[in-house]
Amino acid sequence: MASTVTSESARTSVTSRPGYGQLLRTRGAWTFLLPGFAARQPFAMLTLSIVLLVQHTTGSYGAAGAVAAATGVSMALFAPLTGRLADRHGQRTVLVPGILVHTVAGLSLTALALADAPLWTLFAAAVPTGGSVPQIGPMVRARWGVRLQGSPLMTTAAAFESVTDELTFVLGPLLATALCTTVDPAAGLLTEAALTLVGGLLFAAQKSTQPAVRLDGHARVEHVSAVSAPGVRVLIVAFLGIGSVFGGLQVSLAAFTESIGEPGLNGVLYGTFAAGNMLSGIVCGAIAWKRAPRRRLVIGYAALALTATGLLTAHSVLALAGVGFLVGMCVAPALITGYTMVDGLVPAGARTEALSWLTGAVALGQAAAVTVAGQLEDRLWDGAGFLVPMGGTLLALATLVAQRSRLAPRPVGRTVARGVGHRVPLAVD
Repeated sequence: MASTVTSESARTSVTSRPGYGQLLRTRGAWTFLLPGFAARQPFAMLTLSIVLLVQHTTGSYGAAGAVAAATGVSMALFAPLTGRLADRHGQRTVLVPGILVHTVAGLSLTALALADAPLWTLFAAAVPTGGSVPQIGPMVRARWGVRLQGSPLMTTAAAFESVTDELTFVLGPLLATALCTTVDPAAGLLTEAALTLVGGLLFAAQKSTQPAVRLDGHARVEHVSAVSAPGVRVLIVAFLGIGSVFGGLQVSLAAFTESIGEPGLNGVLYGTFAAGNMLSGIVCGAIAWKRAPRRRLVIGYAALALTATGLLTAHSVLALAGVGFLVGMCVAPALITGYTMVDGLVPAGARTEALSWLTGAVALGQAAAVTVAGQLEDRLWDGAGFLVPMGGTLLALATLVAQRSRLAPRPVGRTVARGVGHRVPLAVD
């Protein structure tokens, strides 16, 4: 299937060393960047807000972690479906109902927790809350893909998106912690629901920049899942390991600061980790890389596993801040490289779905890590939860090394869409 290049992409001119300034001058970029940033901010607040609220109402980190994990698992399962539907029917068509469901489900979960409802009801509310999380990150990345198809600026865009993600993970935990500890334990989830509703609808309203939907004349086109690509499956495992870092740190840092009588430091410590991630992401986007992406991914992931192991040796606030910052600096290169490799593994018509698989993998790894780390903190010693990011990254690294050959770019001309006749890209409102 011949690739379709938008007129904007065709007019994009890049230098040999593309940078952020040139990226941000891409025509139409700001129309989806600003509302996209507002819409993805709640994602960084959701899990931590649930942990803090449920721990407050039940007194158990294990229960809090399990409810948060149910949210993460549900999001991981539904994220690829959301991405596939967005590829087929358009982002706005999928976003608007999902945003409304998420808002209602989040408010229901908050009300049930405050009413001391049975634990099973919290799980029942957590499933739709997670399953309806708007996939703003993959959708923004897909819009960059349309604007920059075939451009060296794609790596810069991936780095920019990683920095944006991590900025939300600097602000999100700080905001969630401040709201839950100084205003009300429910304030974090209530704010998350409100931001999702307002930011999500503003992003959905930007119809002119969403990817076109590819149809085959009057016939229905058969689509094969993006996960059928071997390289995507390898990246999913790698991103599961990254999710174990996020989830393990969220619970373990909360338990640590609670044990020393300074719960307000939780957001600061997690924000330090996210700041390291953001700083590293900025640097990655400014470098004109010469090493092959596969090699960069393996090297970066090895550094991540090494620093995650160091969390077990940190027993003070300063030590945890220092090691957490280093862990964060190692997360960004792996994330950026993985997201950049997607375009070489699947065709444009499956881009949003493939990116959603990776985002879902992070959420699933985070959910599993929150559950296991919560149980370890409840049953073993303080800090036992740090075993989770260490184990998760080491297992993922072993898989990545063994299966790195599967990350080779797909042969030109392969497609996950099959049909007869000429396919015309149609803009969908």
